[in-house]
Amino acid sequence: MTSSNLFNINLDDFDEKVIRTSHTTPVMVDFWADWCGPCIVIAPILEKIISDYNGTIQLAKLEVDEDDNMKLAGKYQVRGFPTIILFENGMEVERFSSAQSYSYIDQFIQQHSALLNNI
Repeated sequence: MTSSNLFNINLDDFDEKVIRTSHTTPVMVDFWADWCGPCIVIAPILEKIISDYNGTIQLAKLEVDEDDNMKLAGKYQVRGFPTIILFENGMEVERFSSAQSYSYIDQFIQQHSALLNNI
């Protein structure tokens, strides 16, 4: 990952990198696993979206099989992978599951991001 708008997170830094950051910048969290086919399919689409939004939204990737990360999946009641949750102002705004197209994700962000709509 080469962008400061696209980064890995874990249980220990979730509050700092997602909750705190989401007060000023929308953060999408990708709950994924390396054995999950749809997770692999959606990864480059999410990366392209983040690149195209040019710093106005961030993507935090949480690999659920690493360390205690599954605890976060449980906390947010993630039932399948991938699940992408949009956070703003420290709270979940909306989510979607499974691999989706670029246009679906773009529309998802436009419909649900109050921070982006106020720019």
